[in-house]
Amino acid sequence: MSEATEREAPEPEAADTDADAWQKACAEDLAAEKARRRAQYGPPPGSAGEELRKLVDAVSEKLTGLQGPLFGAVAQGAVEQTVKQVVQQAKAAVEPVIERNPDVFDHLAAAGSELLAAYRSAVEGQEGRWTRGGDASKGPDPRDEGPGPAEHIDLD
Repeated sequence: MSEATEREAPEPEAADTDADAWQKACAEDLAAEKARRRAQYGPPPGSAGEELRKLVDAVSEKLTGLQGPLFGAVAQGAVEQTVKQVVQQAKAAVEPVIERNPDVFDHLAAAGSELLAAYRSAVEGQEGRWTRGGDASKGPDPRDEGPGPAEHIDLD
């Protein structure tokens, strides 16, 4: 028998232990990287619903903390009470929507990002044509002339 066949095969438990050690080391590295990023950049943003909730809270704090120099002392109390009531009504309207549809806000945020990217692309293209100037040797850009003649496309 050769030396290779005489060696015993590693026990399955040893392979499981190695895989567990690898998984544990990866989890520790990931946790350390997350902690480093949190320390450097602050806490990561939450879902769009959570961010909307934070926005409503921040706006309501600003509105209730506003001092009205334009109003007299008597009117100040009434204005402050009205602002608090409006803020409470807004929170009462927003909270159930966020609770029932948290994924909707994530999808809306993603759609908004896509629309912004499309708009940015269109604007950059137009700005590029404007900044190239009217080079007489090339003639006008045919895309600036509007739609061309209709063309029949045979689908059969």
